[in-house]
Amino acid sequence: MLLTILNMIFCISFIGFAYVNLNDGDSWLWVPIYLVAAGLCGAAACGYYYPWAYIAAISFYLIYAVQLFFSKDGVRDWIKVYGRPSLVENMQATKPYIEKAREFFGLLIISAALAINYFTI
Repeated sequence: MLLTILNMIFCISFIGFAYVNLNDGDSWLWVPIYLVAAGLCGAAACGYYYPWAYIAAISFYLIYAVQLFFSKDGVRDWIKVYGRPSLVENMQATKPYIEKAREFFGLLIISAALAINYFTI
């Protein structure tokens, strides 16, 4: 029951995240990223589980997260070069390292949500 509720929350949240990404320049990437996660969580909330899809999605998300971590003006630079400025101070990400850090943590959240399903079902 708790897992069903958690999956409903994740599904609704990920749909909302996809919606707010519609006006971004890279919406072609982020809307599908969030909608795939929403679909898998929604399916799990309805009792349908696709372990191979969890593995495929988690693999893609984590590989992309690693790329964001090590890229120029990525998460590593956000930490070492820029001193970890706030990610939520201004919601308009005008600096690439802020945008990449936000995307990195979004991918970790999605991966964690899908991993919960993979390892508990």
